[in-house]
Parts: sequence; structure tokens; C-alpha cells
Amino acid sequence: MKSKCLIISGGDFAPLPAPDEDTFVIACDRGYTYAVRCGIIPDLIVSDFDSYAGPVDPVVPLRRLPTEKDDTDTMSAIRAAVDAGCTQGLLCCALGGRLDHALANLQSLLFAEEHGLHLQLVDPDTEARILRNGRLLLPRREGFSLSVFSLSDRCRGVTLCGTKYTVEDAELTNAFPLGVSNEWLADTATVTVREGALLIVFSRL
Repeated sequence: MKSKCLIISGGDFAPLPAPDEDTFVIACDRGYTYAVRCGIIPDLIVSDFDSYAGPVDPVVPLRRLPTEKDDTDTMSAIRAAVDAGCTQGLLCCALGGRLDHALANLQSLLFAEEHGLHLQLVDPDTEARILRNGRLLLPRREGFSLSVFSLSDRCRGVTLCGTKYTVEDAELTNAFPLGVSNEWLADTATVTVREGALLIVFSRL
């Protein structure tokens, strides 16, 4: 059983990290072309074939999805990673293109977190992750801003240290972007949330 996953979604292409032997690679629809472009053979293809209609390698397991469904292809891939026992991973090529799919992918990070999969959405200009009821130490990222948003209705007990704009035991809501575009002042920023789901975003300046 592999503990890590690499999920390749169908947003804008971005260079993919080379997976190691402990990584379960899932390509979603058009993400399969991105895997092929980077010389990566996925362990599973999840697709309803609405954004990719070409051939697939017959030796790669294929989970064919109906076009009318509740889950996006990416969400189906996240479910597959959770079912496979993965506990951490990367979600790539998940931004750009349609705004609704980008938002769905950000919401899917919370689903993954709630099911024991610590998933980070990454591309060359953006990284996003979820922090629930806990604390994270974030090393300085030169050339990037640091933003925090409430994905739940409210995030209580939000504290930021080592940043230009500090807060202590604050409350954020999903109706006002108070935590956007902060900066590091120290080599490490500390983000804490006592209650709620906080979306943490690094954005290239």
C-alpha cells in the first residue's frame, strides 16, 4: 500500500514532480495527457472523457465515469486515493481554465483533509493547503505572499506570528477576506486555528 499520492487534474498544464515508488499516481481526464507529456505512467486513470477523447495505455487501470455525476473527476480521484490508504499527496494542474473547477478543487482539499488525506494543491505560482484545528510552521517563501481564508463558516482562534500583519486569537469568516496577502517577517511563520478549516495559500508576487 502506498502512503503518498500524486493527482494530476485537467486544469492548466504545469510541470509535474517525478513520483517515487511510494507514490500512487492518478490521472484525471485531460490530466492523462499531462502525465504522458512528463513521462509519467499513472497507476490509475479516472475519466468521463469529456476533456480527453484519445487512446489510453491498456496496461493502466481505467475507472470510466459517467458524464452525469455528483463528483468531479478530481473528486473521484481523491476518493480513490483515500480508499487506497494514502495519507499525504499533491494535487497538480488543478488551477487555470474554468473558475468553477478551480473552486471545486479548492473545496476538494477540505474533503481530503476530513478523510485523513493531507493534500496540497501546487503549481509554479500557487500552493494551497488546509489547516483544521491545529498549528503549522511555514518556512519563508521568497517572492510569495501568504494568505489565509476561512473555508468553514467561521474559523476561531486564528493566530499568525512571524508575519508583517499579526493577529492573535482572531475570528475569520467566509464572508470577508481579512487574511489576504500577508508577508513573512521571520524565517518561519506560525499559523494556528483553534476551530474551523483554514485555507492557506502561497501566491507568487
